[in-house]
Amino acid sequence: MRPAEAVLLKAWQRRGLLACALLPVSLVFRLLAGLRRLLYRTGLLRSVRLPVPVIIVGNIFIGGTGKTPLTIWLVRELEQAGFTPGVISRGYGSRHEHPTAVTAASAPADVGDEPVLIAARTQCPVMVGRSRVEAARALLAQHPAIDVIVSDDGLQHYALQRDIEIVLCDERGNGNGWVLPAGPLREPATRRRDFTVVNAHAIPDTMARPAYRMLLAGGSAERLCDRTQTRPLAALAAPRIWAAAGIGNPARFFSMLEKAGVKASTLALPDHYDFADNPFANIEADIILITEKDAVKCTQIDMLKNDPRLWVVPVTARIDRVLAEQIVEKCRGRPTA
Repeated sequence: MRPAEAVLLKAWQRRGLLACALLPVSLVFRLLAGLRRLLYRTGLLRSVRLPVPVIIVGNIFIGGTGKTPLTIWLVRELEQAGFTPGVISRGYGSRHEHPTAVTAASAPADVGDEPVLIAARTQCPVMVGRSRVEAARALLAQHPAIDVIVSDDGLQHYALQRDIEIVLCDERGNGNGWVLPAGPLREPATRRRDFTVVNAHAIPDTMARPAYRMLLAGGSAERLCDRTQTRPLAALAAPRIWAAAGIGNPARFFSMLEKAGVKASTLALPDHYDFADNPFANIEADIILITEKDAVKCTQIDMLKNDPRLWVVPVTARIDRVLAEQIVEKCRGRPTA
């Protein structure tokens, strides 16, 4: 994490001097965001309604809160309910101007790391594009059997009408409650949503209801160069264990490992780190634990994918099934466009 980012994240947790100094700019940002929502709501800016239900999984807190595991969980729950879901995403860092299909074999540098991970874990159709509307239309054109679309992020992409909005938060809650740049929120904490999911061990009292707790569980590690080799985290034994994470909130990954009994030195990398420079070259370690999101990029680089020290820790979202039942009910009750 860059020093400036660390300073801001700390400032955003309280209403101190720095946050207060930025408040006038924050009020302008909030006014402009509200005006933009109003223009879409009144029809002055055009929005598109698709012939299938659209579910938005997003966050108002800037940075990573766990959207990808939640999206994977939701796809699986929809499939179990008899739906044929597809996923759309912006694709962080995508090089393509037009909608592009994503598979487990796609290059993360071309389509984004998270879409590749979603495609690999769910095996469902995934499409990335700068325009969520164009991506969704392309997805439906290629896969006519799709009867529900999950958008990985896109709460603020109002050009695409949605049937269900899920706002994901984590243990940081809403920070100091102010919008950018005085606080960490893209939109006010009072914005409408259908459901709130909190990626934490407890749901803060300030969270909008209905709210559901999400826990990320990872009990084993898989060797990157041979994913058939697995070990329970509790059984990892080596003199020198490191953990590295290039995600929005690396501390969450490190905390999960610690709770599993893994004692490791830690290396926090920038979110979406591209591994163009090998961060492990000068680390003396017997085992290096990495996230799945980082693994999809490491497997594209010979030096890293053949490094026997690297072990991937898959995580699975655990959420009350009541949430899935309510989402399914809303999708089934959605009028045909």
